[in-house]
Amino acid sequence: MSSHDPAGPVADVSRARRLQSRKHHAVGWPIAGLILLGMIGLIMLGITTSRVGAGPAVFGAVAALLPVGVVVAATVWIDRWEPEPPMLMVGAFLWGAGGATACSLLLNNTSQSVANLVMGQTDHRFFLTAVMGPVVEEFAKAVFVAGLWMRRRAEFNGLVDGIVYASLTAAGFAFTENILYFGKAFADGGVTGGAVVALFVLRGVLAPFSHPLFTSMFGIAVGFAWGARTRLQQVGWLFGGYLVAVLLHAVWNSATFLGGTGFINVYFLIMVPVFLGTFALIIWQRKREQRIVIEQLPKLERAGLIARSEMDLLASLTGRQGWLSKVKKRAGAQAAKSVRDYQIAVTELAFLQHRSEAGRTTSAARRARRDKLIADLKQARRSAAGRQEAIQTAKINIDVLTSRVPKPRE
Repeated sequence: MSSHDPAGPVADVSRARRLQSRKHHAVGWPIAGLILLGMIGLIMLGITTSRVGAGPAVFGAVAALLPVGVVVAATVWIDRWEPEPPMLMVGAFLWGAGGATACSLLLNNTSQSVANLVMGQTDHRFFLTAVMGPVVEEFAKAVFVAGLWMRRRAEFNGLVDGIVYASLTAAGFAFTENILYFGKAFADGGVTGGAVVALFVLRGVLAPFSHPLFTSMFGIAVGFAWGARTRLQQVGWLFGGYLVAVLLHAVWNSATFLGGTGFINVYFLIMVPVFLGTFALIIWQRKREQRIVIEQLPKLERAGLIARSEMDLLASLTGRQGWLSKVKKRAGAQAAKSVRDYQIAVTELAFLQHRSEAGRTTSAARRARRDKLIADLKQARRSAAGRQEAIQTAKINIDVLTSRVPKPRE
């Protein structure tokens, strides 16, 4: 287009407005969602307080902090290679603590009313606990993970991401549920009552990962669906993961009706092996992610996207953490954050390149995502460039880094 074409400035202004509008939507919608989830959480807090009282609710919240803290810390630990956006992680937890519990409460109460109409005023505890409870609760927790996968698929790079979001959603759900259970036990027998101690040992010591373990089955399925090539395969993985989550949850809830020996057998013969198997899968997947990064680093270096001197530092979590610690000590927290953003962008570029080589992304989608990640990498590099200590290991000219274009694959 000629520089004298009057449409040029108009098109530029229009494009700028569209980009600005997208930025506003990208920021506005997540914030609005967090506000909504926070409001739902406050409603659930009010419901919990009305059921057990203010004092027991406070006690329940304090007691519930320990197991949820362990679960959240473990989830963050497994997500170290490519940390998810903090806002999405908070949203997952809030949905579990507020939205999923509210949906479950409504649907479980409805199920109880329907059961009373159909079966009469008999004891429906087993049906509600071992059948309807798992069906309803796992669906409520899976809604957020499935919705996030459909709307923000670029945030998923495999099994670990699905497990992370599923675990955080389940952790939020368990947190609210524990507040109610611990609070009720405290209201009935006080802090020295045997019920409080027994319940805390069961839910806070023996099985703090129970809900995250159940919902992780759906998270694992999301990871496999991410790699599926057809829509039918994706739906099959999601539905299958949901069924496994419901089945595992049902087995756990049924164990409470089996007595002491039956419960112990279920715990050690079923739940512990499933937990250990899931943990082994996570460790294997983390090592696989490291292998992908190591494999792609030379290609990114040849493309001029990273410096050769950085490759060893980027190839391991130990090297990355040492780099961050050194930068934080010498140049401050802001410089360390810039380097951290740079490390994340490099990791996501490596994953994207791996997916494109495996034929899992379309060329248009790959180019758009790659352009975005390269822009993030450049921005992080520029931010750190003003603090020489942060980039002294990268002996590469910033202008060259930001101007060179990757060579096409032959």
